[in-house]
Parts: sequence; C-alpha cells; structure tokens
Amino acid sequence: MKTKAEKKSNSSITANTFSFSSFRVQSFLLIIVGLIFYANSFKNEYALDDGIVIIKNEYVQQGLRGVPKILKTDSYDSFYKQMNAKQQLSGGRYRPLSVVTFALEEQFFGNGDKEKPSDTVTYVRHVVNVLLYIFSIIVLLYFLRNSIFKQNVYIPFLTCLIFLIHPLHTEVVANVKSRDEILSFLFIILTLITALRYREEKSTKMLFWTLTFYFLALLSKEYAITLLIILPLLFYVLLNKTIKESLQHTIPYFIVAAVYLLIRFSVVGVGSTQENTDVLNNPYMFATSVEKKATQLEVLNHYLKLLFYPHPLSSDYSYSTIPYTNFSNPMVWFSIVFTLSLIVLTFYFFNKRNIISFALAFYLLHLFMVSNLVMDIGATMGERLVYHSSFGFALVMAILIDFALKKITNQKSKESIVIVLSLLISIPCASIVIERNGDWVNDKKLFTTDALTVPNSALVNGNAGKAYVDLSEMEDNKPMEAELLKKAEYHLKKSVEIHPKYVNGYLNLGVVYFKLKDYKKTEEYWNVAKKIFPNNPLLKRNFQVLATTYFNEAMTTGEKDIKNAIVGLEKACELDPSNAEYWYNLGGASFTAKEYEKAKNAWTKTLQLKPGYVQAQQGLLAIPK
Repeated sequence: MKTKAEKKSNSSITANTFSFSSFRVQSFLLIIVGLIFYANSFKNEYALDDGIVIIKNEYVQQGLRGVPKILKTDSYDSFYKQMNAKQQLSGGRYRPLSVVTFALEEQFFGNGDKEKPSDTVTYVRHVVNVLLYIFSIIVLLYFLRNSIFKQNVYIPFLTCLIFLIHPLHTEVVANVKSRDEILSFLFIILTLITALRYREEKSTKMLFWTLTFYFLALLSKEYAITLLIILPLLFYVLLNKTIKESLQHTIPYFIVAAVYLLIRFSVVGVGSTQENTDVLNNPYMFATSVEKKATQLEVLNHYLKLLFYPHPLSSDYSYSTIPYTNFSNPMVWFSIVFTLSLIVLTFYFFNKRNIISFALAFYLLHLFMVSNLVMDIGATMGERLVYHSSFGFALVMAILIDFALKKITNQKSKESIVIVLSLLISIPCASIVIERNGDWVNDKKLFTTDALTVPNSALVNGNAGKAYVDLSEMEDNKPMEAELLKKAEYHLKKSVEIHPKYVNGYLNLGVVYFKLKDYKKTEEYWNVAKKIFPNNPLLKRNFQVLATTYFNEAMTTGEKDIKNAIVGLEKACELDPSNAEYWYNLGGASFTAKEYEKAKNAWTKTLQLKPGYVQAQQGLLAIPK
C-alpha cells in the first residue's frame, strides 16, 4: 500500500490537472504525437507477411468460424497447406491472439475474399494497429508513474516518448502482421502492473487479472517467457523482498507458463526438426560454426546502431545483407565486451536494488530471444524483433537524461528543458517515421525502396523484381512497361545470383520473359524452379498458361504455316499433357501435314484422356492404312 507521504507527493504532482506533470496532460501529448506520427499509415494497403498471415489465410477469411482453427494450428498452417509444404520453422509459430483479432475484423468489416480484400477492413486494421500502439504507450506511462517512479514525472514521460517516436517501430505499427509485437508488449506491461498491485493488495481479483494478462501475453508471442526472470527481479528491487521470496511470488506465473507450453506443444510440437535447406529461413546455412557464432554476436552491434541511429531502415536483413564474419573482426569483440559489460551492470544494479537493473534485463533478455544465440529464429535480424528490447533502451536513456538534469532544482526550468528536448528529438524522428510509413503503403513501394537500402538481400531483390512486374501490369504504366520489365529482370537475376536456389526468383524471371514473349527462357527458368521445388503449386498453373499461349499462337498461324503450328502444338502438349484439346488439334494439324503416324499417336492420346471424343475417333478412321 502507498504510504501517506507517497499519497501526498503524488497528490501534489497531479493537483493541477492541466500541468505538464499530470498524467492526463502527458497522456494527451503522447496520444497527439502518436497520431501525428502514424496517421498517414491509415490508408496503407498490405505489405510483407500480411499476405500469408492475413489475406491468404483461409482461417482469417472465415471470420468467427475460423477462430477455433486458428487456436489449434500453427500460425502459418494455412500458408503451408497452400504451398504443399511441411512446417518449416524450428519451434513452430504459435501466436494465435493477433490472428484471432484479424479474423474478428474480417467478420465485421471484411468480405471474406482473399483475391480482392475489402478496403474497409484494410483501413480498420491499420487504424487498430496505431490505436493499440498508442494505448500500449499510455499503459506504459501508467506503469512507470504508478509502480516504478512514483516521485518522478519526467523519466516516465521521456521513456514513453522515446519509445513512441522511435523510427525502429515503424515496421511494427505500419505492418499489420506485426500486431503480435504490440499485443505482446501491451500484455507484458499489464502483467507487470497487476503483479505489483497483487503483491500490495493480496486480492484474488488482482491475481486473476495478472495471470490472465500473462497468459494473453504468451498467446501473443513467446517473448513473455522472459517475465519468469523479470518478475522476481522487480519483486526484489521494488518490494524489498529476498531472492527466495521473490522466486516464491513468481510460482503462479511458472504454472501459467507451463500450461501455455503444454498447449503450444500439443498444437505445433517442436516445429521442424530437420535443418531448413533454404538459406532465407536458415541464414547461417553456408557459414562455418565459427562464422555463425561470430556473425550472431556482430549482429548485436547492428541492433545497437539502429537504436541510436535508426537510418536507413529496411524490411529485411536476410541472406546476404549482413556478410559472415569471424573472430578476427574487432567489432565482434566490441559486441562481446559491450554485452558482457551490460550483464555485469545488470547484476551490479540488481544487488543495489536499482531500477536500472530492470531496464538492462528487459533489454538483454528480449535481445537474446532474437539473437539466434539462444535458439534459431529463422532470420538474421529484423527491426520488429528489437521492439521489446527498445523499451529497456528508452528507459535507460530517460534515466540518463534525468540524471543530467539533477542539478536543475527549479522545477519550471527543468520542465521547460524537458519539453524543448522532447521537441528536439521528436522532429527528426517524425520526418523519418512519416516518410517510412509511405514506404509501407504496399509491397511495390516497400521493396523497390528497400532494394536500394539492402542491395545484397536475395529476398528484397526478388520481391523488388516481382513489384516491378506488378507495376508493369498497371494500366497507367503501359508506356513504361518495357522499362519496368527490364528493372524486374535486373533485380530477379541479382536475387538468383545471390541465392541460386531461390524458387520465387526463377518463377518471376519466367514471368518477365513470358511478358517479353521469350517463351524459351520462360520455360527454362520455370524448369529450374521445378527442379528445386517440384510441388510448388504455382508451377502447374504457369506451365498451363504457357501451354495455352503456344496453342493459341499455333491455331492463329496454322493455315499459313502448318509446320510451325505443329511445333507450337507439340510444345503445348509437352507443357500440359493432360489437355485433350491440345492433343486433338495436334492430331488434326499432323493429319493436314500428312504426318499420319504423328496424327495417330496424338488422337490415340486424345482418346486416352477423353474416351468419348467422337472427332478423334473419326480422325483415326480417316488415317490411310
């Protein structure tokens, strides 16, 4: 319970409702800033993984009917089925809460059409992401003011402001799929609030809420498992409990975590147990064991750099954006020394019962979760992956700023400095975030932009190539069609040079040459894709389209050039051997050219595919004996 002195102090801080120091004013300012930063994302379309998690997810498209399936399957289950693929990621992906919210939005605002999704539901999803993000900041402000810094109104505000405006968070907010990050963080903070409240009040109601919030945090994303360390740390630092008492108070959360893990294991098992053979999902596949560990450590520097200087930003850092390195690289040793220093400082401040230990632990624990040092996550790094850790960073920065202002005893002067400083850091961040929101408008804009930022990424080059193909198909871009296809060719060739087994790169290169009417190269690239991934569901459709093209051209030129018509019909039959019409017309053309043996074989094949084909039967009877 709060002491009389604490209550009196808090009362004096918030006595003036319209003072900058009041919770209401600080919340209002954060809401306004959040809307200024992200309002231009409301009209964005879908981008990146939105396709496989939302648009093409049959369970999401079913609305409420799909919720039971969402709760009982891997988050990528629908995608795996469509691609005729098995579970590919180590550990699986069980993050149903955000996917359930997508299904609910589809139920009330969507049309259940994955080919042409409703503009309304797209708009709603972006608005919800922004509102959830801002709401999580307000909840964070409440937590910091009421649970951590009861006598300081500046550290909570500066922490929330830095976290709110940090450009690294653009992906999390502007990319709808990343709602799992927002929900995870929100429920983690709610868990911390109610956990501390329960220790003060000992009410059954508060115990129910803290365990419920913790379970929801786990259903949002696995990161909440870190609370099994963070909670006892907070109990020790804030409540002056012994280490033994702090661990005892955490037992209910261990029980909830165990229940979650049992559910998770029953749904997704251990995930893929075989090494992924695609370097895009296994980024260290070509590295030696030494290179793998050195590169994983060096990647921590990239996160640190982006936290201090978030420019340029990219939607992807996969192979081979970050080159493999080894322990002869001094930056690897910098990462080791810096990280070990943070760990030592965490224990030092923990022993001092200083809240900085909480900030550092929050940063380190969540960073280790995504570092590949603890477990393989199927990615080198990602801006969304450092979302949780950035809270620890923001908190440390706010504490340092407040420490620098300690000598200023005049509260009005201190308040003015905080306000001016807030403006100084907000303006450059706003310029980055607002512009970056525009990059996330759709895949076309995102990948054509990011291809300039990460030119060595196989995935981004491949996606940029696909984006240029899509742009070439737009009516307004018809005058630039050839130029756009050349750009597509450039990026797609670069993608397969970087990653010679990149199936989508070969598929889209085939599309480029199909549009350029170079059917020989089209078939060549699709055959490469077929060799790598024979069961790819797009291949059959693609070859059918190519077969139809050969057939139509043969039928057009048949009267003028029967020999070339036969060649075209043979290609059509080769590419789509189950089409009876192609075989029948090949028989007819061969008969006209007096190639009776070829005609006989073609019509025989026609009747095998379609036994009652009268014209084929008549054709066979007409062949000279």
